[in-house]
Amino acid sequence: MAEPTSRGGARRAPRSIRLSARERRRLEHQQRRGGRRALSTDEVRAQRRAARRTGTSRKGAPAATPRAAVAAPAPTSLAATTATAATTTTPRTTRSAGGRRALRPGERRTRGLAGTLGMTFLGAVVPGSGYLYAGRKLIGGIVIAGWAIIAGFVAWYFGRDWRRGLDLVFDPQLLKIVLGVVVGLLLVWLFVVWTSYRLVRPRERPRWHTWVGNIAVVVFCGIMAAPVLRAAQYGMATAGFVERVFDNNETATAPDDVTHEDPWAGRERVNVLLLGGDGGEGREGVRTDSVILLSIDTRTGKTVTFSLPRNMANAQFPEGSPLREEYPYGFSNGDPASGDFMLNAIYRNIPAWHPGILGKSTNEGADAIKQAVEGTLGIPVEYYVLVNLDGFKQVVDAIGGVDVNINEPIAVQGCTDCGTPPDEWIPPGPDQHLNGYYALWFARGRVGSDDYERMERQRCMVDAIVEAADPANVLRRYLDLIKAGEEIVYTDIPQELASAFVDLALKVKGAKMKSVVFQTNDEWTSADPDFDYMHELVDRALNPPPRQPGSGGEEPVVDRAEDACAYNPTGETVEDAIATYGVGGS
Repeated sequence: MAEPTSRGGARRAPRSIRLSARERRRLEHQQRRGGRRALSTDEVRAQRRAARRTGTSRKGAPAATPRAAVAAPAPTSLAATTATAATTTTPRTTRSAGGRRALRPGERRTRGLAGTLGMTFLGAVVPGSGYLYAGRKLIGGIVIAGWAIIAGFVAWYFGRDWRRGLDLVFDPQLLKIVLGVVVGLLLVWLFVVWTSYRLVRPRERPRWHTWVGNIAVVVFCGIMAAPVLRAAQYGMATAGFVERVFDNNETATAPDDVTHEDPWAGRERVNVLLLGGDGGEGREGVRTDSVILLSIDTRTGKTVTFSLPRNMANAQFPEGSPLREEYPYGFSNGDPASGDFMLNAIYRNIPAWHPGILGKSTNEGADAIKQAVEGTLGIPVEYYVLVNLDGFKQVVDAIGGVDVNINEPIAVQGCTDCGTPPDEWIPPGPDQHLNGYYALWFARGRVGSDDYERMERQRCMVDAIVEAADPANVLRRYLDLIKAGEEIVYTDIPQELASAFVDLALKVKGAKMKSVVFQTNDEWTSADPDFDYMHELVDRALNPPPRQPGSGGEEPVVDRAEDACAYNPTGETVEDAIATYGVGGS
């Protein structure tokens, strides 16, 4: 019996003989006819033998039966009850000391908080190792084997060809399934980490150890889960973008001999038409004020761009085209100044005047202008990409802006024909950082500039966007870029070739880019183009003749984008521009 130490109570029994709350409840039930569960036969026999050893006669004590427990003399206190019950040893009630649950055979736990967290983090890196440490060998082996199989499969599948990752990105349905599996595996991992922590921590520990350990594990799981959830968010956004841009984009002029395995069908170059659609206020439909053809070497990524003026008259259509039969001498009504027959009107007018003439298509205007550029330049045009300039600023903002050299003041807003002065002017200067709004007017501004100067600025803007779209920048602003692209980008590139074009775009970024600009000079004019001359320039740009010893550099008609977009100020200032053209208020 414990010795009393103060009035009204007794000192607690040592931990080694103290009963748990569960054992005390069971003892009380046994004293009251066994409660929900009576003693077994072995327990009754054990208590009878104990009674004989203490000298209690069979007649002097209540007989123990399989359905009744032997009542002990009533103790004078709870501590005495605890001590007396602890000294009565039976096969079914003996337990190891240490909390509500006794250690399992072979169970092992850490000592201290540092060991607990260290083992938990190891169990997070190698899922299942915490189970093994705690003695749960079967479940630990199953978890480790499962994670090893999954990691091995992923490494094997994507390690053989990294392009399989791109194929997955551009397959929305499969991507969504994979993302669901990844989120499910994340939940399993979180469960494994938490249960491993619970299994390896000491049974007897200060309360602050429990709080600190719980918080540390929750924070760690949150840190590890955050990038996975972010990647899942990116994946769902990508799936939506692919479905929006690449689904239902059939055109009559896209190649039909390409496959996923052979995306270029033996072509040494693939030609993609970049269109800037200007559907601004007061305009009916969309006019393609920016027309640039990218001719890309499919092996090296070396690119030549061909810029055509928006007001070019008499655009040609290729042999065999139904439009060639309609306009055998070019797209013209005999008046080179007619705005309805310029190059930038084809996208809008051909579908309105000749619906369905080229066959089944979801974008007849794109088919028509592809054929016009093909017939005009004399080279095939396989695909197009249209960017609505009204949303162009969203793309530039999504990549964090662009850096360009500005050689003269650029007008923002304004209309020369209407007599409306610009709202403001972009000042000249090297490496000017422009947000989406000013980048749009850098490419679009007309007051004080002719079409050829705008064409120069537009191809400089293309080059600036390529430079700004580095992988780290794109990844950081990915969601904004995807959201902007869904609303303003249209193309007839097949979904099955999207991954191949991403791979090609990476080559383009690391290769040299040259450009050819068709502008009025002594040999060529946009009002009456010399198409033989244009074909000759295209051929010389794509197949330059070998250099002769002692000759100069490249052909003068072909210049590098970085040279054309270098900082060569004209000397004109914003004050000069205001004095000439004025400035209004927004």
